[in-house]
Amino acid sequence: MHTTLAPEFHGDTDAQAAQHLIGACVHCGFCTATCPTFQELGNENDSPRGRIDLIRQMLEGQPPTRQTQAHLDRCLTCRACETTCPSGVQYGQLVTHGRRLVDARVPRPAAERAQRWALKEGLTSPLFGPALKLGRALRPLLPPALKHHVPPAGPGGDAHRWPTREHPRKVLLLMGCVQPALAPNINSATARVLDAAGIQVVVSDEAGCCGALREHLSDAEGARADARRNVEAWWPYVVQEQVEAIVSNASGCGTQIADWPHLLHSEPEYAERARRIAALAVDVSHFLPDIVAAFKPATDGPVVAWHPPCSLQHGQRTRGVVEAALAQLGAEVRVPLESHLCCGSAGTYSVLQPELSERLRTRKLGHLQTLTPQVILSANVGCIQHLQAGTQLPVMHWVEWVDAAVDTHGSENQTGEPRITTARHTPTVAP
Repeated sequence: MHTTLAPEFHGDTDAQAAQHLIGACVHCGFCTATCPTFQELGNENDSPRGRIDLIRQMLEGQPPTRQTQAHLDRCLTCRACETTCPSGVQYGQLVTHGRRLVDARVPRPAAERAQRWALKEGLTSPLFGPALKLGRALRPLLPPALKHHVPPAGPGGDAHRWPTREHPRKVLLLMGCVQPALAPNINSATARVLDAAGIQVVVSDEAGCCGALREHLSDAEGARADARRNVEAWWPYVVQEQVEAIVSNASGCGTQIADWPHLLHSEPEYAERARRIAALAVDVSHFLPDIVAAFKPATDGPVVAWHPPCSLQHGQRTRGVVEAALAQLGAEVRVPLESHLCCGSAGTYSVLQPELSERLRTRKLGHLQTLTPQVILSANVGCIQHLQAGTQLPVMHWVEWVDAAVDTHGSENQTGEPRITTARHTPTVAP
């Protein structure tokens, strides 16, 4: 698709990047078959093809409107269209450039600006943890619309039990911004499961948010600042070859780290370091062969439903890996219909687009619950929290299920083979 830039965009790096990315689109419409918002709304402008055309019209001089902004806002950035696209359009980058260009030309109402600022600053703040505790304490008094966004605390259990053994194999773990407060057991379960597989997890206290939240809210400089901070925090481990990988157990964060070379490509001090770090970055599922080799499977495992996050299957193009490994570990794994469609979480999307987000969650849970599982497993904290708010079935990270199913308590002095058990398969949901 050819785009002729209007004079106002000459020299604008976002516009030039968008022009280049649009050039790969042949307007075939394959993307409409896998776009969640088009499937729900049936509006061409709420499909990737339609949004690309809106961006093209703007680049050629047609002024964007609040309606243009709304159509781009409704995009989940799930990147299912990228998996489908026969022309290889990098739509995720394109819609990010398009949003920044529109936001620079279409002022948002004050309340909307305040909400978006509060999300990007509040969720990444050290004060998020104390604020969440306060919100949970007051949860019975909150109105239903707000209560939905303050999930109750999950089972405490082993959330802060961290292994102390040392291993020759070491990996860095990105702890995340909201996950340590919202679902701390995911990080500690990751450390315990990898420890039982002979891999030591180390953490840099200086690392923090990956930048995905700010980038999706059109704060490019904030996203770059997050990326630079993490590059600085991890570089000593990388340059001294102290770790074999940088691990994320939130697939959304892992997808963002893979984009750091693009995000920092114009900064000579960081571009090469970002490239090396991105090359080392892997989802925790990368170590499933080691985990499977370490654990003796159960013969009577539970029925689990697998919800693959968009960031894992479309962002990182990792499909079939987790469900195959869980089956090897003894689970009866069931994958729902429309597993390629987003659940509606999508970072801050459930806050900014609550009605559409709930429609997508209802659609997703309908397929998942039809499988009659004992537990729903996923690989991203946002999906887990979003789905759990709509069902009484327990929803958890697959690494938590492995940790709960395996006796990792004895790993400090363990000499025998870890064994998958059945006694702790199905956790209870906090009231």
